[in-house]
Amino acid sequence: MTQQPKTKINVWLTDPASWATNEADIAVSAASEFNEAHPEYQVEINRHDFRTMPAEVARAAEHGETPDIAEYHFTATRAAMDMLGPDGNPLFTPVGRAIAGRSEILGERVVLDDMVPAARDYFRYQGELMAIPRTASGIVLYANMDLLAKAGITEPPRTWLEVTAACEALAKLPGPTHGIAWPNFYWVFLQSVAQQGGLITDRDNGRSGRAEKVNLASAEMMNYVRWWQGLHRDGHYLYTGELLDFAGGYAAFEEQRIGLFLSSSVDASHLLDRGERHGFTVAVSPMPYNDDVPLAGNMMGGFALWLAAGLSQAKQDGALAFIQYLNRPSSAAEWAKRHHRIPISRAAVDVLHEEGWYRDNPRLRVAGEQLEAADGSPAALGPLLGGQAGIMGEITSAMHDVLTNGAEPHARFAEATRRAQQILDAYNSYCDGPPRRTPNDLAVSL
Repeated sequence: MTQQPKTKINVWLTDPASWATNEADIAVSAASEFNEAHPEYQVEINRHDFRTMPAEVARAAEHGETPDIAEYHFTATRAAMDMLGPDGNPLFTPVGRAIAGRSEILGERVVLDDMVPAARDYFRYQGELMAIPRTASGIVLYANMDLLAKAGITEPPRTWLEVTAACEALAKLPGPTHGIAWPNFYWVFLQSVAQQGGLITDRDNGRSGRAEKVNLASAEMMNYVRWWQGLHRDGHYLYTGELLDFAGGYAAFEEQRIGLFLSSSVDASHLLDRGERHGFTVAVSPMPYNDDVPLAGNMMGGFALWLAAGLSQAKQDGALAFIQYLNRPSSAAEWAKRHHRIPISRAAVDVLHEEGWYRDNPRLRVAGEQLEAADGSPAALGPLLGGQAGIMGEITSAMHDVLTNGAEPHARFAEATRRAQQILDAYNSYCDGPPRRTPNDLAVSL
């Protein structure tokens, strides 16, 4: 009997070595297992740098070689939605539409209903799920509990006022040069505005329609910027003078020149070990919030899997089934352990509890609990907008000027808004055409 040819599924995933730990990705073994369980399919994994993924997919699409599944950084979500194929139609099809309410596909259980809402719903647009997240992270506070104890503080600070008070206490100790540090990085701004229920763009943060207006000088943004500026002015916040200087913050925390450090939850992969090597206890707690405003919650960061449009039914179902397989509880739990990520589903959390992982590593559960507490509002989900990398660069540049050049915060962020609006207008105009076009701005926020 002649063997039927296999249906190939070409999967482009980001290389975890370029954005996470150096642990091996489970996707290769998952693909092998899936192929064995579904012999009519042949899933093939290809690796790409997350920073260049959208541009590489666009080039492939021009030659009719679009991957069946592509993994994009969360800040490239609007660009993914706007990408077009050679036929002028959207390059990707909404996964919610393709799943069409099914509870299983080719025998693989659909995981959507069990996913952490704040991670899953980041990828909703006008109520429709556009992509399925594979990994998530958050911003958390790392605290040197030995230094805090010497300063008379028994718990990590939870609010801005508590952070200020902790810094004032740390300033009285010999040794630390500053109380706290964090990188001048776009994500901290987005998180702080989200926490306060603020919006970055119109149309419900770009979720009920294409974002057309951006506001980087909102009351919520100014609350955060002025608090940050005050910490710096009073000698409590350590600024190295460099944008995105994670390494400088890591070193200051490890050397105990600061007692508090705000960074990605993924950094638990090495910050906890740094404390152990140098003989101090590191606590992990939620990102501090504004005492004067109800807490709306924190937004996710991470990557999502996008499904190519125009696939045959057999190939589409195979691709969707593999996405479910890759996100099944055991795989999601293993991924979280290897890369210090937030488990993408509640069933994966259950697996880690049952294994005793969170009993033995309670600090690694903080980011997930923080994400689960979000209220699901457009503010807490975060913005969807085109030209996001450039717009985020305007935010960090403005803050740099406030910290190093004494710029007045509102005036400087109003100027950042003007420049950001030009970026957004140019992006939208290019995409809208005529003719409608794939975005020429496919940069990924760093």
